Amino acid sequence: MLVRFTKMHGLGNDFLVLDTVTQKVKVNSAMVARLADRNFGVGFDQMLIVEPPTDPDMDFRYRIFNADGSEVEHCGNGARCFAKYVRDKRLTAKETVAVETQQGPIYLTITQDRQVVVDMGVPVLEPQKIPFSADQQAVTYPIEVAGQIQQISAVSMGNPHGVLVVDAVDTAPVETWGPALECDPKFPAKANIGFMEVVSGAEIRLRVFERGAGETKACGTGACAAVVAGRLRGLLDQKVTVHLPGGTLLIEWAGEGEPLIMTGPATTVYEGQIFL
Repeated sequence: MLVRFTKMHGLGNDFLVLDTVTQKVKVNSAMVARLADRNFGVGFDQMLIVEPPTDPDMDFRYRIFNADGSEVEHCGNGARCFAKYVRDKRLTAKETVAVETQQGPIYLTITQDRQVVVDMGVPVLEPQKIPFSADQQAVTYPIEVAGQIQQISAVSMGNPHGVLVVDAVDTAPVETWGPALECDPKFPAKANIGFMEVVSGAEIRLRVFERGAGETKACGTGACAAVVAGRLRGLLDQKVTVHLPGGTLLIEWAGEGEPLIMTGPATTVYEGQIFL
């Protein structure tokens, strides 16, 4: 079966976008992992699936698969690409699109300068809901990695995140601590691990080791989680510029109980067809 797809990226976090509204495709984990292979497939960090909504109040359903074939709950960079895709493909003419995800609705708006604004929802801080193993909620939690005790923030942005504050992201042990903390028993569903360098109250640098994908050029939910962690620690302002290896995002958060607003670009790389 010949299937159309689009290759996109959000600050270098790259995606294969598959439309199952206008074409019939059955997605499974083995297929995703095969297509994600950068030597023998298309190559991508995540596959984004555009589906018809199950909720009549929503415009689309949004599903995300990591490169290893595992399905995940949320992807902020992918959400921006999703918004651009459905507009570019004329699947909708709306400026703001209501989208179903595993964790509830999100709302995506394309601005006049072609940036995409995403209402990322209210962060979850209760340990059992992240999920994170702790007796009670705290700003940071002790966690052991490489024989050392570090302080980590635990946040869910629809997917679980752990955030560490480091002196410099350039020398942070992302390659070793990332996979170790991703699979730490304190994160029973595994986690995305962020390494945050605070430049000022309005600016951070960030690297993210993503669950099921490894380190990526950018992570939208990771940027949001880092800002939440920094705000709760008293390190950051309400509006923060987040510098990731692939580019820059603007994250705004008024505080607990309020949604995060993410603004950033989305880019189409090429269109393709492949036999499945």
